[in-house]
Amino acid sequence: MNKIALITGATSGIGMATAKVLAKLKYNLIITGRRKERLDQFSNLLQSEFGIHTKALAFDIRNEEETTAALNTLGEKWSKIDILINNAGLASGTETVDQADWTKWKQMIDTNITGLLFLSKEIIKGMVSRKQGHIVNISSIAGIQTYPGGSVYSATKHAVNAITKGMRIDLLPHNIKVSSVSPGMVDTEFSLVRFGGNQEKANNVYNGVDALLAEDIADAIEYIVTRPAHVNINDMLIMPTQQADATNIYRK
Repeated sequence: MNKIALITGATSGIGMATAKVLAKLKYNLIITGRRKERLDQFSNLLQSEFGIHTKALAFDIRNEEETTAALNTLGEKWSKIDILINNAGLASGTETVDQADWTKWKQMIDTNITGLLFLSKEIIKGMVSRKQGHIVNISSIAGIQTYPGGSVYSATKHAVNAITKGMRIDLLPHNIKVSSVSPGMVDTEFSLVRFGGNQEKANNVYNGVDALLAEDIADAIEYIVTRPAHVNINDMLIMPTQQADATNIYRK
């Protein structure tokens, strides 16, 4: 029986690239996201291209009832999850704190923190009972540095880093690895979502920069999850060559 990995936010970007990497490693995959049609199409592609089994769960990670209902469909066959990739997350808006939209703040907090915690807690129960598992949380350079117009997004990613450290300590007696990946600028749908679908603004973020690709982060995740049993990668901070930190970027 192949091992099982669950990847949240698998309908695009880092989540999608990571699913392909783990499928190549012959993991059976539980992929989640809000866009059911895209999720189902990707599920079929993974099965046909890599010869693995997949289960697609369409739900909004911000909604505890939807999350619980989705996880309740796993049954015995799919419930023994070896790897959890907490990838679902977003930034919404670039307003300063005095001008920010509360609904955008709540969206980020509910997705990046509350959703991650609620789903993780349910998956961790099984890992603890089996005394094995690996959790990989996708954080950000924003979890290390705060920048103008990113106070709450940065706060959510600082929380992810703190949660990761806390998980690692709490789960140490249960033989469960906990890692995080903190990317800098990655050319995905991230900026398109942040700017409310404005493609021009999203494109401007990457002008003059050879940004990271989703595949670069998936490659790092592959390294993390393929280390020997006695090795845990606590954190990876990955930047484009043209980006020194959260605010210093050299554009050609």
